[in-house]
Amino acid sequence: MGLPNVGKSTLFQAITKKQVDCANYPFCTIDPNVGMVAVPDERLEKLADLLHPSKKIPAAVEFVDIAGLVKGAHKGEGLGNQFLAHIREADAVVYILRAFLNEKIINVQNKVDPISEKEILETELILKDLETVEKRIPESEKEVKTGKKGAKEELNTLTKSRDFLRQGQILLGKNWSEEEIKIIKGYQFLTFKPCLYLLNSREDEVSAAVLEIFKKNNWPFLIIDVLTELEAADFSSEERKTLGLPEQTLLDSLIKKSYELLDLITFFSTKSDELRAWSIKKGVKAPQAGGVIHTDFEEKFIRAEVINWQKLLDAGGFAKAREKGLLRTEGKNYIVSDGDVIEFKI
Repeated sequence: MGLPNVGKSTLFQAITKKQVDCANYPFCTIDPNVGMVAVPDERLEKLADLLHPSKKIPAAVEFVDIAGLVKGAHKGEGLGNQFLAHIREADAVVYILRAFLNEKIINVQNKVDPISEKEILETELILKDLETVEKRIPESEKEVKTGKKGAKEELNTLTKSRDFLRQGQILLGKNWSEEEIKIIKGYQFLTFKPCLYLLNSREDEVSAAVLEIFKKNNWPFLIIDVLTELEAADFSSEERKTLGLPEQTLLDSLIKKSYELLDLITFFSTKSDELRAWSIKKGVKAPQAGGVIHTDFEEKFIRAEVINWQKLLDAGGFAKAREKGLLRTEGKNYIVSDGDVIEFKI
């Protein structure tokens, strides 16, 4: 998301050149402004070199390109309501901020000021969340009076949220209890979503003062010259080096960061001559991880055979890993680790 003309669609165009075959991801309808993008993972490539599957499928992240936000979006200005509904459906947000100096591209601001753009975007989200909270609080107060279970905790959480929002503060990163987090997630508050700031420019165009503010506040950010990345999207690493660009596209950094932002880890399955990377939230147990592949793997789970991808690589394959006793049998309470290669027994 971002203001008009900051490079959102250019970024989307560049990033979806890395789009994966949607047929591998059930229940995913790809609209013109939605792209399913492969998560770069050298572990998948190394495992493929070892196991020689006929098919390898990477993990993926879905990116949505949202129309430019304008001031007053929370009141429905511009495409405000549609814009904010799209964000409500997302799990995380990339704020695209103009830091490039190209005067030929119309700037809806008077000057290039990424900090000011960040504030405009956040203010609109804060105002929309405040509207949601203030509509809900009177109903919550009635529920407390009638003695509805959990109503008091919900009212306290909403009141605390309202106080932060009235002070112009986002809800993410505040000191919330587990119960409060559960209540907040139920409302899909826009300012509670994890976010990443993408400064659209060359590194030498971003002022030291702006960088200092981002670093001092621990705001997660990347600097990417989006137009250059679009133009170089099909270049080999050798061609990129010749042009003085980093060997690997910076878009890979954005995809990986987005994956981390969603608090996801990857495990691998190798059944039926197919090697596949699967995404799960950190802290998920083996049966639930199996359920990502097929509901039977969760419902009829008996055990899982597990090996870390690097140990499998070092052993030279499953047969040798089994000889060395490197394959572990894990039960239903096993918490899956990033990089596990798993075979589920049902």
